[in-house]
Amino acid sequence: MGEGQAVIRPIGAPGDLGWVVMAHGEQYAAEFGWDGSFEALVASIVADFATDREPTHKGGPVRDAGWIAELDGRRVGCVLCVGVDAQTAKLRLLLVAPAARGHRLGTRLVDQCVEFARDAGYRRMQLWTNHPLVAARRIYLTAGFRLVQEEPHHSFGAELIGQVYELDLPRA
Repeated sequence: MGEGQAVIRPIGAPGDLGWVVMAHGEQYAAEFGWDGSFEALVASIVADFATDREPTHKGGPVRDAGWIAELDGRRVGCVLCVGVDAQTAKLRLLLVAPAARGHRLGTRLVDQCVEFARDAGYRRMQLWTNHPLVAARRIYLTAGFRLVQEEPHHSFGAELIGQVYELDLPRA
């Protein structure tokens, strides 16, 4: 991909959710050797997002959202914001395809997610990641997230260190 037009748009076009699952499965297998259990986890998160979203069906404000990054009209990244409870949102499934890196799409996706969470009235945001995801960690730290927990685990066919990050979202 060249120096094309990069845009962030709300998730919701036909194929978006399937692309999120497929892209995660393919990319994490290629980059880290993770097995199909990771893709299954992503599919579960996406299914929950698709069926348990809290837009207007409960009569209140939108509390969950997702975005797709596109470069030259092709999907190349994503992120979800999902509510944990009335005070806490979770940033989920940040991804930028290798061919689209260098366009600051990861930073833009995280900024969009944090802004949405703040505007939706959440007081804090959390995320769970794993230690090999160095570029994502840099984005999270730059956005103000702080590491609050680490724990070794065996998942996705690999020995990993799970990490939990949090960000306070004070009201203006």
